[in-house]
Amino acid sequence: MSARIARMSSLSPSASAPAFEVRMVRHGAADTEVEVWQLPSPVSPQVAAPLRIAGLRGRNLDLVEHRVLRLLHQAGVRFAPLSGRKEAHPMGEADALRLGLLFRTLAPMRSRDNVRAVAEGIEAMGREEAGYWLGMAMHRRNPRRVLTALRSLLTDPHRAG
Repeated sequence: MSARIARMSSLSPSASAPAFEVRMVRHGAADTEVEVWQLPSPVSPQVAAPLRIAGLRGRNLDLVEHRVLRLLHQAGVRFAPLSGRKEAHPMGEADALRLGLLFRTLAPMRSRDNVRAVAEGIEAMGREEAGYWLGMAMHRRNPRRVLTALRSLLTDPHRAG
């Protein structure tokens, strides 16, 4: 037990958090995909290879692209305008959780108004709440039900807010 405590105390703060990265893939001139990946790290031994958390592409990315770019800018992630087809940058845990939840929730949506409402709701969430919802969406038997419930909560017109 003391060896484990010594090993954990020897980890730096950056090594004591899960490692995430955001990847941008350009498929064509106006066709971009943004993905969030969890990388193997000492704190997450169950992740042996990079694990795709979520991704967004196409119309739904176009609808929230300004929000995604603002979040990436605040996280210190800068993608080169036309550097190539693929790019990856490390990202902090809180921003990766929020971005992953945003992508998973928005992927099947079609209504522009509902997309806006859900994006605003997720943007307003705290780190713990976003982590809770993303964990539920990733580790439950029926993740679609969890995401449907979240969409329903965030698009309810009678919601107190």
